[in-house]
Amino acid sequence: MINIWEVNETNEMIEKENLDVRTITLGISLLDCIDSDLDKLNQKIYNKITTVAKDLVAVGKEIENNYCIPIVNKRISVTPIALVGGAACKCPEDFVTIAKTLDDAAKKVGVNFIGGYSALVSKGMTTADENLIRSIPRALAATDFVCSSVNVGSTKTGINMDAVKLMGEIVKETAECTKELDSLGCAKLVIFCNAPDDNPFMAGAFHGVTEADAIINVGVSGPGVVKTALSKVRGENFEVLCETIKKTAFKVTRVGQLVAKEASKKLGIPFGIIDLSLAPTPAIGDSVADILCEIGLEHAGAPGTTAALALLNDQVKKGGIMASSYVGGLSGAFIPVSEDQGMINAVEAGALTLEKLEAMTCVCSVGLDMIAIPGSTKATTISGIIADEMAIGMINQKTTAVRLIPVIGKDVGEIVEFGGLLGYAPIMPVNQFSCDAFVNRGGRIPAPIHSFKN
Repeated sequence: MINIWEVNETNEMIEKENLDVRTITLGISLLDCIDSDLDKLNQKIYNKITTVAKDLVAVGKEIENNYCIPIVNKRISVTPIALVGGAACKCPEDFVTIAKTLDDAAKKVGVNFIGGYSALVSKGMTTADENLIRSIPRALAATDFVCSSVNVGSTKTGINMDAVKLMGEIVKETAECTKELDSLGCAKLVIFCNAPDDNPFMAGAFHGVTEADAIINVGVSGPGVVKTALSKVRGENFEVLCETIKKTAFKVTRVGQLVAKEASKKLGIPFGIIDLSLAPTPAIGDSVADILCEIGLEHAGAPGTTAALALLNDQVKKGGIMASSYVGGLSGAFIPVSEDQGMINAVEAGALTLEKLEAMTCVCSVGLDMIAIPGSTKATTISGIIADEMAIGMINQKTTAVRLIPVIGKDVGEIVEFGGLLGYAPIMPVNQFSCDAFVNRGGRIPAPIHSFKN
């Protein structure tokens, strides 16, 4: 039974500590929409999404009203479009028509984003994969709600360096195609290693081929709740610190479990997973960096930051996993720059660099996320950064990702405004030494020795 003290405690978290359910994401398989006729394919995709997801937003709002729990986003993820469009799409322009169909469907049902304009190319690229990847800049420029992701590596297969090289070029082209919006298209493009099939968070969500026809995945978030809890044990030892984080993560995840079960029941769609990530927002008091400061750092980026983040991530997982039937997705702590006011403050203070962020990604949930860099940065340099991050994921058997935004026309020290949950970011400097010869080698980096488990 839930007692009145727990009810009051949860209300306090929601009203004063920015606790929310960040997203209900409805995953939809489009495999049964495959058709060799492009017009028929687009019609089938539109019909299926608008049918399966027709009640998603209304149900989300009903749960919000019934339980007074903020549900910030209602989203859709679909089967990677490179798989769905392969039979009908003969060129990149054909894939762009599917992106527009996804956008139209998202607008029809009223969701915030739709993810799955994706390709999985960790070992090699089919013609369809390459056509989709080459279409990404135009697709993201021509749509409002479509998000794209490309998985270029895994612990089992290694890193597809041909795809890594291509993605550096695609990021630059996407920045150019959306330069009138401060290269905003790049905020909707993620490059992954070990991408999970059930991630509810954008821009990297897609509905994996291992999933059911439709599934409900929920992402919870409560950096402000964790920060407030830690402020009450300031100066205590690490045992007390860890116990506090675990107990708080348990409470936060229970809220997500409740919402997920209710959404599943009302929509008649199976519950998939809870992603128990600490996902920050630009709001004051909703920052992962502030948690690191509460642990004892002057700024995120100070010596001890990687250890503090490792501790936080591990305790969140330990506490959250006991609170839900199924935990999946990314689960841990996100460290985006533009979406976290504390991270922005650390960059502006000179405490946080791109290299330190990379070190932190060894122990966080994802990777180099929402980082604005000079628009003049070379494509090969972006590919080199992607390769570094993919190597961290491959060797450590974890998901890593890159979401870099080379802002055309802006340079180090300038500010770029994205608005909403995407926030704003200072342009960060990038190492200017060349990696051209490395990136241009071509081929694959083999899987690590510990990948051989058979």
